[in-house]
Amino acid sequence: MNDTILNIRQSRILKLFKEKGDLSRLELASLVGSQKDVSRITVIRDLNNLVKSELVLVYGKGPATKYGLANKNPLLEYIDLEHYFDLDSSQRKVGRFNNDIYNNLSNLYSNEEINLWEESKKRFKEGKEKVDPSIYKRELERFVIELSWKSSQIEGNTYSLIETETLIKENIRARGHSEEEAVMILNHKQAFDMILAKKETFKKLDFSDVLQLHNVLTEGLVSSGIRSQRVRITGTAYEPLADKHDLGDSLRRLIKFVNATPYPPEKALILASMIAYLQPFADGNKRTARMLANAVLVAHDYFPLSYRNVDVNDYRNSMIIFYETNNLFHFKRIFMSQLKFAMENYFL
Repeated sequence: MNDTILNIRQSRILKLFKEKGDLSRLELASLVGSQKDVSRITVIRDLNNLVKSELVLVYGKGPATKYGLANKNPLLEYIDLEHYFDLDSSQRKVGRFNNDIYNNLSNLYSNEEINLWEESKKRFKEGKEKVDPSIYKRELERFVIELSWKSSQIEGNTYSLIETETLIKENIRARGHSEEEAVMILNHKQAFDMILAKKETFKKLDFSDVLQLHNVLTEGLVSSGIRSQRVRITGTAYEPLADKHDLGDSLRRLIKFVNATPYPPEKALILASMIAYLQPFADGNKRTARMLANAVLVAHDYFPLSYRNVDVNDYRNSMIIFYETNNLFHFKRIFMSQLKFAMENYFL
C-alpha cells in the first residue's frame, strides 16, 4: 500500500474507473483530457503514478491494454486523508454501527500483498530457526517492549521507549508518570505472554478468549466484561451500539465471522479494525483489537506487528475514517507498513 497524496486529476481518474469500469488509455484521456489545460501526456503521467502507487492495475497488452481499480471492494477505495478532515466532526456525515459491513469484509488483500505475507511467514520461520535461543529471547523481549510502548502511546500514555524498557525489564516506575500508565504497559507484556502461552487457542477464537485477553490488558484500570453503558469516541460523532445484549451478540457474530475466514492475515486485519469499531468494552477496545490480531498472527506463525514507527495521529485518523465511513484503505495501509517494518527489524 502507498500513502501518496493524490492530486485532483488522479482522484478524478479513480472516480471514473469506479463509475465506468476498466478503460484504455485513449478512453481515459478523452474523458479527463476534455478538461481545459489537461493534456493527454499529463493524464498518462497521472495514470502511471496511480499504477506505481498500486491503486490501479494494468490488464492485457498492446492495443488491448486496459486499466482499472486495483481493488473494487468499496471498503478499500482511496480517501484523501487530509481533505476528509477539513470538515469538523460535527459537519461530517456519520452513521451508527453498520451490520451490513460484513458483506464486504473479504478479499481484502491483493495477490501481491498475500505474497508478502507468505514471504514474511517464511522469513519469520527461518529467523527463529537460525538464531541462538538466547538471542531469540532478547529479540522477543525487544519486540514486546516496543509493542507495549507504542500501543500504550496510541492510547495517550506518556512513557518514553527507554522508560518502558526500564519498567518491563527492571520493574522500575518512571518519575512524573501515573501508576495507571505503568500498569497499562505492564498489562501489554502480560497479554503477550498469555498469547505465547496459549498460542494454539487463538487458531479458533472463542468468546471467552476475547474477554480474557481484554481482562489482562485492562486489569487494574477498568471493569471487565461487555459494557452496559453508552460510549462516545473523541473526534467523531460515530455512535457504537449501546445495548449490552446487542454488543454481546455482535461480538459473537464477529468471532464466528473471523473463524469462518480462511486466511489468517485477513482474520487479523478484520479483528484489528472491527473490535475497535464495535467497541464492546468500556475501555481498552483498540488495545484488545491490536493484541487479538497479533494473537491470530502468532497462532499461525506470521510476524506479529509492533506498530513501532506508526504516527499516532495517522493511526487515530485512519480509525476515525473507518468508524465514520467503514473505509479500510488507510488502516490497511498502516497494517501493511507494519508488516514490512517487522520483516526488516525483528528476528533477523
